[in-house]
Amino acid sequence: MHEEMLTSHLVHCPYCSTEFDLLVDASQGSHQTWEDCPRCCAPIQVMVTVSPHSGELEGVIVNRDDEVL
Repeated sequence: MHEEMLTSHLVHCPYCSTEFDLLVDASQGSHQTWEDCPRCCAPIQVMVTVSPHSGELEGVIVNRDDEVL
């Protein structure tokens, strides 16, 4: 993990709608991971999209753990 590649991204929990900042590591390229909601502790599926050319963060999608992204 490269600290200069960490980006704070505002998301909403798909279970309880709590808004929170999610730290995203763009140095890993596009990837899928899971985070627990800081309020309800539900598992959130996170899909991170990073440009293969520039390495810039293109987007973050969050969804329930039981839904396919």
